[in-house]
Amino acid sequence: MTSSALPTAKSVLVVCAHPDDESFGLGAVLTEFASQGARTSVLCFTRGEASTLHVNDDDLATVRSLEFARAAAVLGVSRTGLLGYPDGHLSDQPLSELTAHAMQMAEEVEADLLLTFDEGGITGHPDHVRATQVAQVLATTHGVPVLAWLIADGVAETLNHEFGATFVGRSDDQHDFRVEVDRTTQSEAIDCHESQSLNPVLRRRLELSGDLEPLRWLTSTTPRPSRMI
Repeated sequence: MTSSALPTAKSVLVVCAHPDDESFGLGAVLTEFASQGARTSVLCFTRGEASTLHVNDDDLATVRSLEFARAAAVLGVSRTGLLGYPDGHLSDQPLSELTAHAMQMAEEVEADLLLTFDEGGITGHPDHVRATQVAQVLATTHGVPVLAWLIADGVAETLNHEFGATFVGRSDDQHDFRVEVDRTTQSEAIDCHESQSLNPVLRRRLELSGDLEPLRWLTSTTPRPSRMI
């Protein structure tokens, strides 16, 4: 059965690959958790220096680090961790090393829920996939539930058709949650990522998704809280 309410959480830790993942993909969900009293934190593994969207000569790693900090403040994130692993090569890094970083931060913020991208990384980006794998390992070794943000298969099909993209969608019967969200704060956070926010695929995704955000428990072994907010 698909729920319209998020699961109960006191401390939510996002595990992601790039600055802007927390806003472009997860911003509305983070806002919803915060509005229900959860403390939110974000661990990002790269500084996004390999992006091809930036058009001037500024140091992109520095630019995107500052954008990340501003967006996190808009989203009300209480703690951020921004590591310096090479953008585009996260899948080359030892999974155990990446997981150790996530484990340390999860313990420090006393996370009782992890939030990440769905398997397949939404777009198939190997960095996204690797970050999701980290969350999965943490779920297996420490029993912290992992909630995955996803996009509906109809949205993925439209984006792939219109932009030649590689989005990976999920059918309705694979959604554990379909939550109504207010995208106002998410939009403000997206605007903080000035070097990236002109991406037309992003705006079209938001348009197609409307005010609903689907999610699923990441693995069959993930504990499912019995009480909903």
